[in-house]
Amino acid sequence: MPDPQDVAPNQPMYVISVAAKMIGVHPQTLRHYENIGLVVPERSEGNIRLYSPADIDRLRQINRLTDELGVNLAGVQIILDMRERLEQLQLEVETRQAELEAEIARLRKRLIDG
Repeated sequence: MPDPQDVAPNQPMYVISVAAKMIGVHPQTLRHYENIGLVVPERSEGNIRLYSPADIDRLRQINRLTDELGVNLAGVQIILDMRERLEQLQLEVETRQAELEAEIARLRKRLIDG
């Protein structure tokens, strides 16, 4: 099995039994999560579920929310959706900040150069 650090985060590579063992749940739990849309593994040509390292990370987050924090699956979906949206907004803010800083630098140079 390849070293997970050498693999792209979204590269499908783990069959359901391996993914379930990594997370510490039954494969049926992963099927249930897929059915309700919490995780969407890729499918091989033979229609076998293949989980990526990013999927494994997401499943660990789900497990932590449900087992350690007692959040129900509807709450998990809301939390994960909000987290993804916050990450998108953070990227937008960073992009806008870089654009504004570049504009400020351009205007300063224009002022100095006359």
